[in-house]
Amino acid sequence: MKELQEHELDHIEDDVYLLYLYTPFCGTCQLASKMLTVVKEMLPDVAFYQNNVNYSPTFAKAYQIESVPCFLLFKGGKMVERGYAFHSVSYLYELIKQKSSSASHL
Repeated sequence: MKELQEHELDHIEDDVYLLYLYTPFCGTCQLASKMLTVVKEMLPDVAFYQNNVNYSPTFAKAYQIESVPCFLLFKGGKMVERGYAFHSVSYLYELIKQKSSSASHL
């Protein structure tokens, strides 16, 4: 996943993308990152990015990030899913696949 800085977060041009938010010393974040790496390979039409929220307080506040790990899924410039639970690779795959192809929005 490509690492983005806070100033880059509002300038992503992909139609469908997932933004993974983490902190480097979070053990659960490290596991979630590995899971998303697998899902990324299974969903080539979805762009995957990551951001260390320690360096993005304004973004975290604007998107009301409550904890990490967290992912935000965007489609057509709108957030369509926010997730804190990374149950399994298959769970993430199905959720991201469904939300990235559906017309529903938060």
